[in-house]
Amino acid sequence: MSVRPVDPRRVVHPAAGGGLGDAGLLGRRPRVAVVGAGIAGLAAATGLAERGVAVEVLEREPHLGGRVGGWSDTLPDGSPVAMSRGFHAFFRQYYNLRNLLRRGDPGLEHLVPLADYPLVDAEGRRDTFRGLPRTPPWNAVLFALRSPTFRPSDLLRLDPRAAAPLAAVSVPGIYEAIDDVDAQSFLESINFPPAARHLAFEVFSRSFFAPPSTMSAAELATMFHIYFLGSSEGLMFDVPDDGFDAALWEPLRHYLSTRGVSFRTGVAVSSVQRDVASGRFHVNHSSGGTSTGSSTVDAVVLATDVRGLREIVAASPDLGPADSGLGDPEAVQHWRDDVAALGSAPPFLVQRLWLDRPVREDRPPFLGTGGLDPLDNVSVLDRYERDAASWASRHGGSVVELHAYSAAVPDGVDEAAWTADLRARCLARLHELYPETAGARITGELVQWRADCPMFGVGDFARRPTVATPLDGLVLAGDGIRIDLPVALMERAAATGWQAANRLLAGWGLAGHPLETVPTGGRLGPLRRAAEYAMRSR
Repeated sequence: MSVRPVDPRRVVHPAAGGGLGDAGLLGRRPRVAVVGAGIAGLAAATGLAERGVAVEVLEREPHLGGRVGGWSDTLPDGSPVAMSRGFHAFFRQYYNLRNLLRRGDPGLEHLVPLADYPLVDAEGRRDTFRGLPRTPPWNAVLFALRSPTFRPSDLLRLDPRAAAPLAAVSVPGIYEAIDDVDAQSFLESINFPPAARHLAFEVFSRSFFAPPSTMSAAELATMFHIYFLGSSEGLMFDVPDDGFDAALWEPLRHYLSTRGVSFRTGVAVSSVQRDVASGRFHVNHSSGGTSTGSSTVDAVVLATDVRGLREIVAASPDLGPADSGLGDPEAVQHWRDDVAALGSAPPFLVQRLWLDRPVREDRPPFLGTGGLDPLDNVSVLDRYERDAASWASRHGGSVVELHAYSAAVPDGVDEAAWTADLRARCLARLHELYPETAGARITGELVQWRADCPMFGVGDFARRPTVATPLDGLVLAGDGIRIDLPVALMERAAATGWQAANRLLAGWGLAGHPLETVPTGGRLGPLRRAAEYAMRSR
């Protein structure tokens, strides 16, 4: 069973809006189309359905969960297996995501804790999060002092003035301060030891599928706040005990279906139109290239990935042209430009291997790596996932997953040849780290090659679209959408989904749902004040 959050200083953000608890009291239940059944879309659908709003969820893929989706696949020998887009860590600071999952699994029985997730670099140096105190700043201090890549003298070499933003994080203030700096330059400016960057900080940038040289320093600082100085939940996390579909999304689908939510999977939304006379939206969709019609609704939640959002908005000229009377023309055009400017992170590889021999018993379920390009982490799925454990038990083998992030194909290089070479290099790294796998026969291999995660580049924050749009009845949600709260990754997706629902509910006078986060600013008064003074005097 998942460990429940314990931080007494986590912040509850009440929802604005009316006091009505059910849309049935309005005389006519509003209808909403939620485009995208990832975490953001499912959170929005949940928030709306629990207040009696009629919800239709339209999802391009045949399964729920978006980038945390799971499905069944088949190995060459015909064996059915669970597959996904790769390992995800469910940290205990993910309050809003956990509140969503509790709708289908009240006790979070399907989340199990990992005792540790060590990090290792090319020199064989190893860091661990096991046994760290929960209380900031001692969690960060002890992690640094016991790390083989961080010597006590390195603490004295740190530039306290340059490092001040790490101790004075507030949202959105941190973005106003250092969003125009890349994470690598920021770490260099504070004299952070190069060897320690691989283990202590690059683990954060890799979570965004981007190298530190292209990632916003503000995003890095926010992550440091969420996991170290801003929270006493610690750095341990939980993982689903089975495939994502079975453990997470099918229970939630059942919960939502009992509340009247309809799901249409395998349906791609192409465009959205708004009728000037009625103010209602027409959501046009298709399946397999064939039109499946249009859903007419009172409001729309666009909870797609970045590319999907760009394409839908670009194909929807009726959303706010100058002569339509729908919203302020200048504001709408700025919004459309901001959506078009959203970027995607470099592609990444997920390589799942079914081996005919077991991995050594003392190998951790998850291992992060630094300086071992192109490999970023290794997961031994049969240590915690029911489907993988069952296969490993039947075949006397193991199920191992390798990740390679920021794996952009060089200009002029064939993509198929590049990915084949990338897979070979990742496998060679696995053999270096876990020599017992070198003699194993690969009985099955499934690969995901994707490039659909949002990019949090230098200076992007100011023009990143927010949940609210200039068009009444149209809201956005997703991990690439701006929300001025200390959240990131899956938790940002969940928080924006709940906020999207709240935005629509408030417009109908219906009660919203509170959000929870780690403290919105540095939690240690003296350290925060000293850091704020240092930042003012920079």
